Amino acid sequence: MIALIQRVQRASVDVDGQTVGQIGPGLLILLGVEQGDDQQKAQRLCDRVLGYRIFSDAQGKMNLNVQQAGGSVLVVSQFTLAADTQKGLRPGFSRGATPAEAERLYHAFSDACRAAGIITETGRFAADMQVALVNDGPVTFWLQV
Repeated sequence: MIALIQRVQRASVDVDGQTVGQIGPGLLILLGVEQGDDQQKAQRLCDRVLGYRIFSDAQGKMNLNVQQAGGSVLVVSQFTLAADTQKGLRPGFSRGATPAEAERLYHAFSDACRAAGIITETGRFAADMQVALVNDGPVTFWLQV
């Protein structure tokens, strides 16, 4: 399971011209689910993402996690993160989980964020989404379990 996380000042996701999720300061989490991922990996990745200290403390050092910084999260499914890009000029998607399993684990991850007490917004699984963000920094990290 892969999370591409971006520290944002704000982010939103639209489907068919309608905003389905938006946040102010916090994390935009693009989530990719691979074959072999399970509920335990979803929980481990959630714990890691929410605990990742990428927000500035009073001294300007990256020392706070999203909760300590008072932020929220926007979780967007991103199957292309599971792409095989090692050769050729076209990505392969055989490493990705089946749509049903990916959707189940996407919701499990989002629910784990909510259970941790973080305000959590989401996109719409498998929809054609338009994601807008103001990356703060820019700060972007790739986390994988």
